[in-house]
Amino acid sequence: MLTNIGIPGLIMIVLIALIIFGPSKLPQLGRSVGETIREFKKSTKELTGDVTEPIEEIKKEASKLTK
Repeated sequence: MLTNIGIPGLIMIVLIALIIFGPSKLPQLGRSVGETIREFKKSTKELTGDVTEPIEEIKKEASKLTK
């Protein structure tokens, strides 16, 4: 999705954000975005852990039965 932005595109996005939000709100906005991404990653890891843990237990039980 964002693979074709490039350096000029990123500079343009930063400049537009600076104009819209101003220099005082930009660090706060970046911090909020970072926290949101961090929470999303944490939730994703928890969900995948909920799925992979039972699968690993089943694999262990299956390996015990085959021995």
